[in-house]
Amino acid sequence: MWRLRIGEEAGGQPWLRTTNAHAGRQVWEFDPAAAGALDDVHNARREYSSRRHQLKHSADRLMRLQFAELTAPKLDIPGIKLQEHEDVTEEAVLTSLKRAIGQLSTLQAYDGHWPGDIAGPMFLLPGLVIALHSTGALNTVLSSEHQKEIRRYLYNHQNKDGGWGLHIEGPSTMFASVLNYVTLRLLREGSDSEDGAIQLAQNWILDHGGATFATSWGKFWLSVLGVFDWSGNNPLLPELWLLPYCLPFHPGRMWSHCRMVYFPMSYIYGKRFVGPITPTVLNLRKELYKVPYDEIDWDKARNQCAKEDLYCPHPLGQDILWTTLHKFVEPVLSHWPGSKLREKALKNAMQHIHYEDENTQYVCSGAVGKVLNMLCCWIEDPNSEEFKLHIPRIYDYLWVAEDGMKMQVILYVVIDPIASHVHLT
Repeated sequence: MWRLRIGEEAGGQPWLRTTNAHAGRQVWEFDPAAAGALDDVHNARREYSSRRHQLKHSADRLMRLQFAELTAPKLDIPGIKLQEHEDVTEEAVLTSLKRAIGQLSTLQAYDGHWPGDIAGPMFLLPGLVIALHSTGALNTVLSSEHQKEIRRYLYNHQNKDGGWGLHIEGPSTMFASVLNYVTLRLLREGSDSEDGAIQLAQNWILDHGGATFATSWGKFWLSVLGVFDWSGNNPLLPELWLLPYCLPFHPGRMWSHCRMVYFPMSYIYGKRFVGPITPTVLNLRKELYKVPYDEIDWDKARNQCAKEDLYCPHPLGQDILWTTLHKFVEPVLSHWPGSKLREKALKNAMQHIHYEDENTQYVCSGAVGKVLNMLCCWIEDPNSEEFKLHIPRIYDYLWVAEDGMKMQVILYVVIDPIASHVHLT
């Protein structure tokens, strides 16, 4: 049974660092010997699945069931029900407020924070699964129970048409559909799994043009996996980090979450890293495209994008810029003597990646950057201490609810206690 571990209960793993005795840390662990309300958990899962197309968000019932076992209600105060024309008295307001605070206090962890998830995007788990598959650590880091809950989550949030949205409430997009289809296949799901849901997803992808119509982040992850050629990507030049910071287009001037994602993406692109070509990867090359893999026009694929994903069409100037970088700049930087500059740029990028990792205790600023930084550390040195320090922090981002296991966008514990404190005061 899944149990939420808080603070030091969630510590103790090798290679796990902390400066605050793990205060605020929340990690789900599977304990086959744990006692609990299994029937209630099964009922919560069934109820969610039966209404998943009407009610997309989970209610964290697994956490609430666990806390109900551990924490008795602090206040036994009867509810106040006012009739339509009855006056609202000060006593009624105070009584209702005490009941609400009492209920909220039952959801507070012993170290003071309120556990919970901050999830919703459907492109986070695929990055994690692809990165772990590429490093050979998938089955080591994610147990069979982890993978079971991830599959539950992905199936629960599959749309009726077979695709997946950018987020749990969104219409199907090529970006999310391709990545989540690939994720399920890497988790050993086949066309006969889950009442034909995999086949339905593949049909959606092919009916909308195939994986060449994925967005740039989709193309990036597919290239890492080995089911998309790097030449089908517009350049992510690590050399831009070597430009003078005074320039208005220096990437260091980007919004933090753009900047911290571009660093590792540019490193991986500069390395042209490709994971192991397994039988599953070879099958995916056949499953994701409408034409044979060897016949795909990768140059044309660079700017292809499904209409479901295209929020703002590329202006002509942008396409000219991408073409210039792809056809003239990238070839120079990929061969001697330009490759010397690339080597310098890659070393510079890794220095900044290590700064970010060390400053955040390998948690990083968000889920996307965390997975990318971890992959960069493995590419630099598969046996490195930095990669090993990344592994235990993966679990900080994983959250289990009645809809399955999801990956949080950012860590929750800073935001919600502050909001709760503001409301209570």
